[in-house]
Amino acid sequence: MAKKLVIKVTAGADAPERCSQAFTVAAVAVASGVDVSLWLTGESSWFALPGRAAEFELPHAAPLPDLLDSVLAGGRLTLCTQCAARREITEKDVIEGVRIAGAQVFVQEALADDTQALVY
Repeated sequence: MAKKLVIKVTAGADAPERCSQAFTVAAVAVASGVDVSLWLTGESSWFALPGRAAEFELPHAAPLPDLLDSVLAGGRLTLCTQCAARREITEKDVIEGVRIAGAQVFVQEALADDTQALVY
C-alpha cells in the first residue's frame, strides 16, 4: 500500500459528486494516517478562498468545510499556479495553510516513491 497519496481535484460546484468524492477520500486518508497532498485545480480552485467551501452543497455528503479542515489539519493543500492566475487568486487571498504551486511540484509529488496519485 502506498504511504503517500496525491489527489488532484479538477471539479467544483460544476460536478459536485466528483468534487465531494475527492475531498472525502483525502479526509479519510488523512484520518487513516496517510500522508496526503490535495491539489485544487480547475473549478475546485475556488475552495482555496475563505468561505467558498461553505457555499458548496451536496445531499448525503459530509460538509465540504469539514473535509477541507481535516485536510488542512493533517495534510497539504495546494492551489495550482495557473488555475489561481486565471482566477486572479493570489497568496494573500487564500485560506491560511494553502500553498500555490505548479505542475513541476505536482509531478514531483506524484512520482515519488511509495506514492499513489488519483485525479477526480
